[in-house]
Amino acid sequence: MAFSAISCVILGLLILVMEDVALHAEARAFFVFGDSLVDSGNNNYLATTARADSPPYGIDYPTRRPTGRFSNGLNIPDLINEKIGSGPVLPYLNPRLRGRALLNGANFASAGIGILNDTGIQFLNIIRMYRQLQYFEEYQQRVRALIGARRTKQLVHGAFVHITVGGNDFVNNYYLIPYSARSQQFALPDYVKHLISEYRKILLSLYKLGGRRILVTGTGPMGCAPAEVATRSTNGGCSAELQRAASLYNPQLVDMLKGLNRKIGKDVFIGANIRQMNLDLITNPKAYGFTISKTACCGQGPYNGLGLCTMASNLCSNRNLYVFWDAFHPSEKANRLIVQQMFSAPTKYMDPMNISTVVALDSRI
Repeated sequence: MAFSAISCVILGLLILVMEDVALHAEARAFFVFGDSLVDSGNNNYLATTARADSPPYGIDYPTRRPTGRFSNGLNIPDLINEKIGSGPVLPYLNPRLRGRALLNGANFASAGIGILNDTGIQFLNIIRMYRQLQYFEEYQQRVRALIGARRTKQLVHGAFVHITVGGNDFVNNYYLIPYSARSQQFALPDYVKHLISEYRKILLSLYKLGGRRILVTGTGPMGCAPAEVATRSTNGGCSAELQRAASLYNPQLVDMLKGLNRKIGKDVFIGANIRQMNLDLITNPKAYGFTISKTACCGQGPYNGLGLCTMASNLCSNRNLYVFWDAFHPSEKANRLIVQQMFSAPTKYMDPMNISTVVALDSRI
């Protein structure tokens, strides 16, 4: 009887060790939070106008069909995921995200949202940041039911997390109309400080929920988006006011991330200088194989920057020649170049380190 009991204990320990080995052997989980730049289709399941569920979206995706991504093909999380080797990461609202598929991670992003809850109110039913974090808690409850609390904590702590939010707080809030409520409430420098303060709360919540490697992207050069060039520029240049907003916001975001890392005592938050990465493509397109950097591939009006990308829009024949796919979003080729920078660029673009360094460091743990 004693020998049988000891055998059972040893067998139980072996099973626990094998489970740990199996979890480590699986691809690293990947979690995505944010707006339309990283939404992979959550809004397809919502009653909202902020959707990319009809052609020609997805024209260069492997299925050649729209997926809810605001791209002609793959977006930045897809391309990061390719490199870090996670399995398919589905939108959280996708009914197929169940069982073992949960262990790959989940995408909680929703087009139209911002740091502030009143950003994107014109889109009605979207998954605001507080709700994305609630879904992340719910996700962990579902995974705990599948593999237990200890292994769930291990999976979440070992995951790679990506968050992109903030641009809509300018283009779909502060600057949405000439005299918006927020522009009446705040001068631009004070609004930027308010956004940084609110974003800090979101990032701390993400850390408390288990995120330990979190890629945080700043805003792009918002004034150079075809929509802003079409509506705010008089000479075809980038909108000076929106460029000023980006130049105020992004350095303060980097400083805030450094402060959080100091507070925590380790490099949890990795800042990506998306503004500079995009500006390089826009100001020197030929160096990267582009020919057109101000006009969107899909759209209408000046610079194809007005309205939505639809079947009735102008559509370029070669998306690889365009920096912008639609009025606001980069083409897949531009996304690929940006992700290459995220993995290999020096601290001018990635602070305090690039993703390749993160992966190398984490592989030793």
